[in-house]
Amino acid sequence: MRPTLSLNWAEIRYYLHMPNTVIKTAVFPVAGRGTRFLPVTKASPKEMLPIVDKPLIQYAVDEALSAGAETLVFITGSSKRAIEDHFDSDPELEAVLQAQGKQELLDALHGILPSWASCVYIRQPAPLGLGHAVLCARPVVGNAPFMVHLADDLIDAQVSCLKQMTEVHARYGGSVLGVQNVPKSDTDKYGIVSLEREVAPRVGRISHIVEKPKPDKAASTLAVVGRYLLSGSIFEDLAKIGKGAGGEIQLTDGIARLMQREAVYAFEFEGKRYDCGSKLGYLQATVEYALKHPSLGSHFGKYLKEIAATL
Repeated sequence: MRPTLSLNWAEIRYYLHMPNTVIKTAVFPVAGRGTRFLPVTKASPKEMLPIVDKPLIQYAVDEALSAGAETLVFITGSSKRAIEDHFDSDPELEAVLQAQGKQELLDALHGILPSWASCVYIRQPAPLGLGHAVLCARPVVGNAPFMVHLADDLIDAQVSCLKQMTEVHARYGGSVLGVQNVPKSDTDKYGIVSLEREVAPRVGRISHIVEKPKPDKAASTLAVVGRYLLSGSIFEDLAKIGKGAGGEIQLTDGIARLMQREAVYAFEFEGKRYDCGSKLGYLQATVEYALKHPSLGSHFGKYLKEIAATL
């Protein structure tokens, strides 16, 4: 006898629409020069700065993979070859580790990128802004929804931030922006959103978005912090908007145009964010991730206590 499956109408509608909610492409704008970390970023990408034993870009890719991404699109610039090398295989190194019996290290190399994931590298021809960098991904993404991950923003969460956002998208559709409240004095560092209405706890439909408003002009303190889940139709907007704040093509301006046609939601994700684009945020992330490291954590914690006792 064949097995039977009993579903109610709500479940049937969910499964009928489920294929449209699966997002398979993640875009990583990594063309920036990382000037705040000079001179270390003169020849090495800031995205390759390590947090203990993994570079920032690896954390970014792991997060996207956990959310269902299969195609990883890197928008690169000059001096970014190390990123491509990191995700490429290295048969010579693998052979050496195999011969030396260093299976744990060999497994770590094999775990950098699963076999079912693919990488695409696109060179941004000029530093024309985040919106332009995202637009460069259009030939790969097409009209499908896609994720955008800024590796500077490291978010530590039990369920990855992008995974949380895909669940919001699966329920409400539209585009989803990861947001958090920031100090009023810092609004000129972020895209700031205003909400039309709350649709669920931590989820609201956006009515306005402004790039880096001065504190006295900011309508709220809800800031977009490096995570986007966007409709493919935003490419039409990015191709038309021209230069905005700072003389660059701003992703925020493209989202503002997209909102005129489609719903865009703000989602206050659960997790702790580290601004690894700043030296202090980078050091904070390094210390806290080191304390949680399975083999180093206890020893490092003891060392910190010894240092603290001398201060």
